[in-house]
Amino acid sequence: QLQASGGGLVQPGGSLTLSCAVSRLSDNPMGWYRQAPGKLRDLLAVITSSNWTNYADSVKGRFTISRDNTRNTVYLQMNSLKPDDTAVYGCNEIDSTTYQTLWPWGQGTLVTVSS
Repeated sequence: QLQASGGGLVQPGGSLTLSCAVSRLSDNPMGWYRQAPGKLRDLLAVITSSNWTNYADSVKGRFTISRDNTRNTVYLQMNSLKPDDTAVYGCNEIDSTTYQTLWPWGQGTLVTVSS
């Protein structure tokens, strides 16, 4: 249902673009999340069907979420990466009423920021 890709090893200050392919983008918002080792999963960015976006303070100004409805794909452009951004990244559909994620989590894609 959800397939995140695009992770890898990047130096501090570098950039990566993650992709999340879904079966079909609905009218619900989509969110990018990450989970660092030993920590809870955090919501980083949200995009609605009308392209309204919102970001966690930790990534605001550095990350950009976007969606391509023709490709059923959600993207996360990440700039000025820091070692603290190291985590497994994934996306999910968010129920617009309950704000809960709708699908099981996949493997995600690992982003490692290190020199």
